[in-house]
Amino acid sequence: MALERVESIPSLAPRPADSHKGRFGSILVVAGSRGMAGAAALAGASALRSGAGLVRVATAAEVNATVASFEPSYMTYPLPCDEEGVISFKSSQGVLERLMEKVDVVAVGPGLGQSDDVRALVRWLIASAGKALVLDADALNALDGDVSVFGGLTQPAVVTPHPGEFARLVGASVDRIQADRENQAASLASRFEHLVVVLKGNGTIVTDGSRIYVNRTGNPGMATGGAGDALTGVVAALLGQKLSPFQAAQLGVYVHGLAGDIARDQNGEIGLIAGDVVDALPDAFDHVVQNQELHDIDLTP
Repeated sequence: MALERVESIPSLAPRPADSHKGRFGSILVVAGSRGMAGAAALAGASALRSGAGLVRVATAAEVNATVASFEPSYMTYPLPCDEEGVISFKSSQGVLERLMEKVDVVAVGPGLGQSDDVRALVRWLIASAGKALVLDADALNALDGDVSVFGGLTQPAVVTPHPGEFARLVGASVDRIQADRENQAASLASRFEHLVVVLKGNGTIVTDGSRIYVNRTGNPGMATGGAGDALTGVVAALLGQKLSPFQAAQLGVYVHGLAGDIARDQNGEIGLIAGDVVDALPDAFDHVVQNQELHDIDLTP
């Protein structure tokens, strides 16, 4: 199957003078567990820094206060958790249903942990959320390699695995995935309507099974814990701003990598941490807006 190669990134429309937060998307981040409060906080903060109008973070009650202390600009919702500090789906389902009535996009996975309840939560969201989804990290691990659940999608879903998560998802070795990244990613995306695959790594790939984009921003300093959680928030925010799933993923990986490059220039590759990437997102978006002049940015070498 021939893939259309995309060599430009989409534009973000200028914000009208009478803008209000309701115009730029309401995001729900479902993330975090004992020891992983930072994953939820990074995803929520990066969504804010990527232009989302409202961000809600639903996390395990045990870490809710810690997540709330990271950033005052998002709202937090403590969810009942088990003795391991992992969200209990059965006890949380009602709260999540009410929250989903208020949002446009649900991002799930960073730092969720692994349990039977997490597996049930992820499958329920895929089947029932009725909202655009971003699935990352433990949300993908929770599928235990059963990608058939994507056949039940009625709304767009963007999955953002690193090579190890992708390998577990499709039942292949990491070496096999890395040797044929483009075809492996496109093969998964082409199997399911509404699915966009972001295969992270050097030259992150974005594909919906018919189009493919290979990203060239980013640097080795971004190989640090939490950088992927930040990407989850970026993509969710762009979906909330009404970009198509492919465009949101494409612009998301470009800006996320560019923020990493800005952070590297300020802090060096070795000392770069995920919070530096989040902090650099405003400058990265400003760079994109200043250079696009309402036209797509041509990335052809």
